[in-house]
Amino acid sequence: MAKQNVAEQFVDILAKAGVQRLYGVVGDSLNPVVDAIRRNSAIEWVQVRHEETAAFAAGAEAQVTGKLAACAGSCGPGNLHLINGLYDAHRSMAPVLALASHIPSSEIGLGYFQETHPDQLFRECSHYSEMISNPKQMPRLLQTAIQHAVGQGGVSVVTLPGDIADAPAPEQAPEHALVTSRPSVRPGDTEIDKLARMIDEAERVTLFCGSGTAGAHAEVMEFAERVKSPVGHALRGKEWIQYDNPYDVGMSGLLGYGACYEATHECDLLILLGTDFPYNAFLPDDVKIVQVDVRPERLGRRSKLDLAVWGDVRETLRCLTPRVKAKTDRKFLDKMLKKHADALEGVVKAYTRKVEKHTPIHPEYVASVLDELADDDAVFTVDTGMNNVWAARYLTPNGRRRVIGSFSHGSMANALPQAIGAQFVDRGRQVVAMSGDGGFSMLMGDFLTLVQYDLPVKVVLFNNSSLGMVELEMMVAGLPSYGTTNHNPDFAAIARAAGAFGVRVEKPRQLDSALKEAFKHKGPALVDVVTDPNALSIPPKIKAEMVTGFALSASKMVLDGGVGRMVQMARSNLRNVPRP
Repeated sequence: MAKQNVAEQFVDILAKAGVQRLYGVVGDSLNPVVDAIRRNSAIEWVQVRHEETAAFAAGAEAQVTGKLAACAGSCGPGNLHLINGLYDAHRSMAPVLALASHIPSSEIGLGYFQETHPDQLFRECSHYSEMISNPKQMPRLLQTAIQHAVGQGGVSVVTLPGDIADAPAPEQAPEHALVTSRPSVRPGDTEIDKLARMIDEAERVTLFCGSGTAGAHAEVMEFAERVKSPVGHALRGKEWIQYDNPYDVGMSGLLGYGACYEATHECDLLILLGTDFPYNAFLPDDVKIVQVDVRPERLGRRSKLDLAVWGDVRETLRCLTPRVKAKTDRKFLDKMLKKHADALEGVVKAYTRKVEKHTPIHPEYVASVLDELADDDAVFTVDTGMNNVWAARYLTPNGRRRVIGSFSHGSMANALPQAIGAQFVDRGRQVVAMSGDGGFSMLMGDFLTLVQYDLPVKVVLFNNSSLGMVELEMMVAGLPSYGTTNHNPDFAAIARAAGAFGVRVEKPRQLDSALKEAFKHKGPALVDVVTDPNALSIPPKIKAEMVTGFALSASKMVLDGGVGRMVQMARSNLRNVPRP
């Protein structure tokens, strides 16, 4: 048997860790690794057109599967392109291993062609970033990187000079069993008992849930029933907690709706469950607050806490619920449920008035029809900007659908590359990219990746020929919009020229059939929908301090749009309110 080189050993270890594909762009210093993949049937090389796409795709794959995913970039400019997608994966707690190929080891520090220092550059967006400068560091260094990514939830970066990759691997190098899943974290009895006492003493309890409630839906519902608590959520908590939820009061934040804001401010005990909600202007400062999080460094960094609980949500509630006295008074819960239904009834009227005849097409109408037609287990990837609003208000979660976006990092152009990663996981599952024209055109080259691999991603393009969220930011600052208008081509024609299905929709009556035709198509498809650039959004509560760093406007051109099927959910939940 021929002796392995470091690149072959590297690829073998990735495969043993469960990595099924490596996203990237080939090139010089990366060639030994790519060649090793060519000869290894356990792992696939996915050729994208831009390394930023590679990182976003790996991050989305990790979020869909919960397992380690990987990407790679060649030396210098190649691996530098990874950084934006890696920031997003890291902030989303997606376990991703990034390979940053490097210049020859003998030339490092001498200003060589394409020289950078990736082991330093990626430290801020990773748990672990180190360079293999000697073959004897393998396989221990790679195994350590994998365990950082999986164990801490986020990115690890391994820098590998091309000559080291091509060097013989050390003989009889020690390999150990890899950690490929994370354990449950249970709080101590002292914290559980303190929290139980606080809940028993409180009259009005509200739960505010984030992505840390994934896998804990049943436990949250059982606890909410026991303490008669309204349940609100942040954007990243929507897919995990809103469905089958008779205690739902909507979402808080700048994309919010319903009675969540009131429920978090009118309670006397607010419990933050698995959320690192960044907008502290939407959190109260005059009620008791408890935060439960599996990441201890996140406890208390958004608001002053009366109790910090280190543990994952499911295990915490399993321990907590039996120790809490069942409450019988539903007055606060019922009051919030009614406020929530009333709030949704109010805004839904703006959406229902002749919207199906409005030209240019209301984006709310597009999102509503899309929600109705998409599969019950569809994966939606959502571009940053106004598409976040439409996804938050119109996509209906059911426990099977997934909604992935750059919700913590806030990058443009994420939807298409994330759709690539999500679709590679399962070609038979419907994946829909809700793209804006600004985001789509930024990484449009990777639409060709869909065609090359015949990935059946459906791109629904909300084309308002503008950077809508940026226009809002300018309006808030009292500035005229400038540099926000896009002169767009016929994107559907570009899709057809690339060999995919493409259709352009300019009239509302065309939308339903266009989406159905695209969904029926077996390969990649793009639906270019010309939408109204004046259809913008405002949150349910506005304070001056909320304006900073985000888009708000109270001008007459703002449409406080509808809320899709959520109004039906609110009406249904009202049936739980006892009648006098």
